[in-house]
Order: sequence, then structure tokens, then C-alpha cells
Amino acid sequence: MQDTIRRNVPLAPLTTINLGGPARFLVVCKNEEDIRRALALSHQENVPLHILGGGSNTVFADEGFQGVVAKIELKGLTFTEENETVLVSAAAGEVWDEVVQASLAKGLAGIECLSGIPGLVGATPMQNVGAYGQDVAETIEDVTTIDRRTGKSVTFTNAACTFAYRVSRFKKEDLGTYIVTNVRFRLRRDAVPTIRYPQVQAQLEKMYGTVDIGTGQEALEKVRETVLHLRRSKSMVVNPSDPHSRSCGSFFTNPIISAEKAKLVQATQSGQQGYTVKGGVKMSAAWLVEQAGFARGQRFGNVGISPNHSLALVNYGGTTKELLAVATTIQKKVKELFDITLELEPVAVLPHNSVQ
Repeated sequence: MQDTIRRNVPLAPLTTINLGGPARFLVVCKNEEDIRRALALSHQENVPLHILGGGSNTVFADEGFQGVVAKIELKGLTFTEENETVLVSAAAGEVWDEVVQASLAKGLAGIECLSGIPGLVGATPMQNVGAYGQDVAETIEDVTTIDRRTGKSVTFTNAACTFAYRVSRFKKEDLGTYIVTNVRFRLRRDAVPTIRYPQVQAQLEKMYGTVDIGTGQEALEKVRETVLHLRRSKSMVVNPSDPHSRSCGSFFTNPIISAEKAKLVQATQSGQQGYTVKGGVKMSAAWLVEQAGFARGQRFGNVGISPNHSLALVNYGGTTKELLAVATTIQKKVKELFDITLELEPVAVLPHNSVQ
């Protein structure tokens, strides 16, 4: 076991935002037994355990993490045909976009608009990853986990995951209880792409001259290329040559507020953005940030707001302390102006909340 444990490992290079100090212990987990070893080490040393996937949604403290970081690298991807659908079983350590690519290559529909999202499969059910009119809750069949308390395997059906906008039981009531090891997705063989998002529709028109692109693998690939174009234009695809992509993507989720509060915002702000969803009205966090006086490209020392997307906070050689100070300033201003609380989308692993 000692051979699999690394000590004082820099965490910044393991994240897309490239921030954070060293981990006291790092365990690379290539199978479930490795995960159980990491759990045992955490108990043995009486220190917290943090699960790390692709690092695209994580910000570590400048001081690092005085516990065990379990880096998930479980592999495995299979496709099983079942009538008009295909069951795609993906291990938690599979790269998400590679799973999307492999699925589209087989003409399978249901996750084409989720192209280009960084990170690993295991993170997708945690916050019900979504973009451009799709989210994984629409296709997840079940999620297999390890219970940290017992070390036993537990599988949750889609309904049992209690998915909602950018959230699931794994991020709320069961935060820090289960470690995702495998996710199964049920995709459609009809190869009918999802084209419900206005930006996707407009970009399809620009790139292909029409929104009516038909069905089939070629149509799915066109949607993928359209989505990738949109993401690249916002620096939302990890690219070492793009300094603005050194981020966690969107730093705030779109808040869902009451219809009454939305009317108040509309009454005082022209051009307010929001649309009705289950539970209220979803407001554009990007619009709120901009209306609060924070502009694209604005710098705050060595961190700043991306010039390509007002929700992306970018590391230009700064620190976690600087980054979170900017996030807090934005939250306070939006709260002051609109009485709306912006929630962080990435996980901030700080000394006071380090049990993840």
C-alpha cells in the first residue's frame, strides 16, 4: 500500500484553474480496491478525504489539503443494445468528452449538446452536468458508488439520485457520503439531435445555413461541432494556448427565484433575462454579474473575469485567496442590488470545509 501513496503532491497542476497548494497524501485510484485503500488511509491518519476527478470543477486552498486526495482513474466503457436504446456503461475515470465522442460515433443521441465539457464521468451525476438544453439526468440509468462509511458498493436509480438543476443527492443531503465508481446512460438509437437552445440554433444557421439538419450520425456530429464552436468562443474548452481557459468554466450557477421576485427585477431593470422552470424563474447569472457592474475582461490583480464569458473567473498567475475574494465581491454586489444569492458552481476545498 505504501508504494501507491504519494506525499506532498502539488495540486494546482491537477486542476484546470491551476491553483492550490500540495496534498499531504495522494492516492491514484485505478480500481475500487484503491478507493478503499484511500478510505483506510484517511481513517488511519485521522484526516479528511477528497475525491478528485479531472479537476475542472475544483479550487484548492493556497495552503493545500492536509488530508488524502483520491484521484479517480477507473476505466471501462461498454455499449449494450436494448431495443431502440443503448445502455452505455462508463467507469468514473473515463474522460467525459471521449464518452460523448464514442457515443456519437455509434449514432447515439442524448448527450450531443454536452460535448466539450471538461472532467470525468464520475463528476457528471454529482451536479447533474448540463449545457445547451441537455443535462445528464435525462439519460442516466443508474449510478454505482462506494459508501464511505462501509466501503460497500451501492447503486442508485435515476429517480433515487433526486436530480434537479445542477444538483443531486450526492451534492446535497449525501455530500461526502458516496464515491461514484460507474455511471450508466441510456441513449437513443434514433440519432435525433437536440436543438432546443437558441444559441445552438443560431450557430447552426451560421455554420450550416439551416437549423433543419435532419437526423443520423452526421446530424449529431454537426450539433457537436456547433457546441464546440460556441464553447471555444467562450474559452470554455480547456486549451493550453488560451490563457482565458485557465478557469473552472462558469463560476456561478443560474439562480432560480420566485416569480414574484422576477417581476420586481423586471420592473426595475430593462432587458432582464429569465424564463420559467420547475420551481420558479431561472435567471441568467451572467446578466446579473454584468448588471452589478462587473465587465468581461476586468482584472483584479492576477485574477479576472474572462473577456469571453462574464461567468468565468480566470487565473492569470494569482492565488486562490485572490480568486475567492473576487467571487465574494461579485456575490455581495448582486445580493445588494437584486436580493439574489449567486451560488458557486465549483467546489472550493478550503480548511474549514475540507471534508468532501
